[in-house]
Amino acid sequence: MSSNRSTRALLGNLGMIAALALIAFLLLRLHLGESWWLASPLPAQWWSALVAFAIYAAACFALWWRVRPRKEEATKDGEPPLLVVWASQTGFAQQLAERSAESLRAAGHSTRLRALDQVDTALLQNTRKALFIVSTTGEGDPPDHALAFLSRVMPQPAALPQLQYAVLALGDRTYDHYCAFGHQLDDWLREHAAQALFDIVEVDNADPDALRHWQQLLGQLGGNVANVPDWSTPDYQPWRLQARQVLNPGSVGGKVFHLALQPAIGALPSWQAGDIAEIGPRQSPDAVLDWMQAHGIDAATALPDGRPLRDLLAASQLPEQTNSVDVAGLVNTLKPLPHREYSIASMPSEGSLQLMLRRQLRPDGSPGLASGWLCDYTASGDMIDLRLRSNRNFHPPAGDAPLILIGNGTGIAGLRAHLRARIDIGARRNWLLFGERNAAHDFHFGDELQKWQREGWIEHLDTVFSRDDGPFHYVQDALAVHALRLREWVEQGATILVCGSLQGMAPAVDAVIIGALGSEAHEALRIAGRYRRDVY
Repeated sequence: MSSNRSTRALLGNLGMIAALALIAFLLLRLHLGESWWLASPLPAQWWSALVAFAIYAAACFALWWRVRPRKEEATKDGEPPLLVVWASQTGFAQQLAERSAESLRAAGHSTRLRALDQVDTALLQNTRKALFIVSTTGEGDPPDHALAFLSRVMPQPAALPQLQYAVLALGDRTYDHYCAFGHQLDDWLREHAAQALFDIVEVDNADPDALRHWQQLLGQLGGNVANVPDWSTPDYQPWRLQARQVLNPGSVGGKVFHLALQPAIGALPSWQAGDIAEIGPRQSPDAVLDWMQAHGIDAATALPDGRPLRDLLAASQLPEQTNSVDVAGLVNTLKPLPHREYSIASMPSEGSLQLMLRRQLRPDGSPGLASGWLCDYTASGDMIDLRLRSNRNFHPPAGDAPLILIGNGTGIAGLRAHLRARIDIGARRNWLLFGERNAAHDFHFGDELQKWQREGWIEHLDTVFSRDDGPFHYVQDALAVHALRLREWVEQGATILVCGSLQGMAPAVDAVIIGALGSEAHEALRIAGRYRRDVY
């Protein structure tokens, strides 16, 4: 199909060139022989021609400005800039690529922006990190300008082991081959040894939920990307903090908190295992009051609608400096805080929405923005902005087929929800592999998990604690030892779900699965939706 399109494009271009040549020849005849112009143009005609030329020149300049080669700055450590690539039929993928690049630049990352047809093997081999934002047209086809990449680059046997990448795939779920080109590109990169920064993100008809998720994942690249305002503001609902407790007192790691929440209005909504809670964080009251005092603003200042100004400041990024003493002017300059995402650790059958998160600390030892607010600054009964987001790529398999759950750290939150959902439908063939630091302090939900095992809801429970004396150091070690069981469960129709750390655990588990099953079986599981990950 691609070669047919290329042939048609070549013939169309040749036909257009021939038509233009014929027109030029006919116009040339007017200038040959006797004079044909009977009078000089009127001044108004001269001015009209000049204006038309100016408009044409401005349009050409604007077009060139959009596609001009950007100056690329070298990173401080000498690494090549982060590559942002787009393939677009209607221009939407290009807009998202430009937004992604702008967010990365605002966070201090050096970037280069390229259309996919401007990318060759040499560029990929000299790049360390790349983002691909690509659309699918028609029945699974790539955008027209991407055909050059398919014909010139993809057939080459290039090795890309140094490349870390991510793919944002745009598509329309009403078509049979949804996001097909994004998956084709993702498969090609994996086959050439490139390492995924995170799993492919699918976007159905510009779905704002998926785009906010992509923006959240950009924050995993480091720096301050996570502090760039959301491209589209979530429609939060008010929830009430019902309870909070520390799960790992005495741990050598950061404190892990378990939170239970209830909607402030109405009944508890429904969700599926694997879904996400998007939280709208707040600045701490002390941080807001300190900022107002430093800028000479009275703590009792109110907005035109009567609300305290400090309430709006709590939900906003606090600028380092402001020249506006006028409340209206200040409000116009404020940018909202970006959301944070957390795996839901419970099911509606348990009567509350439960979260599990580790409190993050800044270099100065103070709590991080979102985790500090949820773990330190809120109290029982306080309101929290929250919305539910469906995460269909991590939903449970249909029926009661065997399920293998693998995770570490706070990744147990999403896995616990899956186990609870399995109990709700009476599915007993569950195998959990979980890793943390110390069994005495970091066995999150340990009593509950062991109880479920005794009752027959967990067929195999393999725990690994890296700081304790034991046969294994990491969860992937335990999985490798049980490779035979892994093959047997997969042959019996098992689905594998991985939740937890993107760095270290997830790629190591992936390597064990490939080693145990083989590359073809591993790829078949991915295509069939029987190998799913929620890693961060």
